[in-house]
Amino acid sequence: MKIVLIGAGSAQFGLGTLGDIFQSEVLEGSEIDLVDIDAQALEKVRKIASDFLGTTQRPFELKAFVDRKEALKGADVVVISIEVGKRFPLWDQDWTIPQQYGISQVYGENGGAGGVFHSLRITPVILEICDDVAALCPQAFVFNYSNPMTAIVTTVKRKYPDLKFIGMCHEIASLKRYVPSILETPYENLALRAAGLNHFSVLLDASYRSSLKDAYPDILRKAPAFFEKEPGYSDILAYVQKGGNIVQTEGNDEHSFLSGTRSAKSWADRTLFKTILEQYHLLPITGDSHIGEYISWAWEVADHKGIKDFYQLYQMMLSQTEHKIGTKVHERLVYILEGLIGGSPSYEEPAVNITNGSLIPDLPSWIAVEVPAIIQKGEIKGIAFPDYPKGFAALLRNYTGVYDLTAEAILKGKKEYAIQALLANPVVNRCKEIPELVEVMIERQRPWLDYLK
Repeated sequence: MKIVLIGAGSAQFGLGTLGDIFQSEVLEGSEIDLVDIDAQALEKVRKIASDFLGTTQRPFELKAFVDRKEALKGADVVVISIEVGKRFPLWDQDWTIPQQYGISQVYGENGGAGGVFHSLRITPVILEICDDVAALCPQAFVFNYSNPMTAIVTTVKRKYPDLKFIGMCHEIASLKRYVPSILETPYENLALRAAGLNHFSVLLDASYRSSLKDAYPDILRKAPAFFEKEPGYSDILAYVQKGGNIVQTEGNDEHSFLSGTRSAKSWADRTLFKTILEQYHLLPITGDSHIGEYISWAWEVADHKGIKDFYQLYQMMLSQTEHKIGTKVHERLVYILEGLIGGSPSYEEPAVNITNGSLIPDLPSWIAVEVPAIIQKGEIKGIAFPDYPKGFAALLRNYTGVYDLTAEAILKGKKEYAIQALLANPVVNRCKEIPELVEVMIERQRPWLDYLK
């Protein structure tokens, strides 16, 4: 394979993904092309990876490019993990400026008004990458790790319906972290399937492999007691501020750390999570910060201190990323790549973001849904959920119009559609101030939003 990593100058993404690929015997002999617009950061990652290959004698070819077009020629796989501008200052604007206009959003990354602006800012850049993919390697599989995931995948697939563009997210890992402990059984004994929209998904099926018994009744019965004892983000932050260390576990995502303390209660960080569990009898795969971005009444029940503490912890975790190649596989991507080239039997991937079609019949066919998928040679086939729970499907449908209008705003460069995307947003409870809000955000983020006319 020729694998191109775009955004490889990020130590977390570049070194983490390289470490995973280097552990695979199936992918031996592959060419790995690193791409980043930051030449200095790119060279740092290239040197660390090159030294690792020299020491371990792993049979991979490594190249680095500032010009992605050079790297993309003849690529089999393209992996995208980028952000535009300075991540956290822009994120702060997405979060706080809409709040100044009276919009009650609990977070500002993927949903609500902040999620719309984030989508408007980053998706055009990803579309430019896809323009190059379509011209230089149209048969390549493209895996996207950038957020807002649903907006990006929906928009890309609207412009390029035949592009093999797949969204990947870490959030599904929460099932592996929590459900085995809730049920007091090894993860290998569980068959779990979740589906919905990215960061807006719930566990749908759970069973014990040993007995084939339905495990969901046990989850609903045991989860409250488990989360009463599990530390929340506020607990972890307090621990760290007292001198404790963040210990990373599986994956590279913002949720993958534990404080080492098990004494504090975490329901305070999961009051929306708890409401979903009680009212819909479904286990969310995300915490309040993410799922709360899409629900109009989330502001009333979410724990805002816990969300703020999570945001602070996330920044701390990224600042502590170790600049080295790992020796264990942390990302699921490597297993997908092995399956695609037929180097392993068909494999069920727990979560991909792909065009719905009829996978979740209660949602529009054009929306990007997050579902498990069967991976086999040359194919990624999503698993359908014809009996998706009606109550939660209604919440998902409430948000799909936002993605429709956001995609149109991006593809046609129309400010009018951006305004309408906000007016359709369940989290937006204002009308008169919305055009002014859009003008303010365009002014603040002009390098990325001035295409809106």
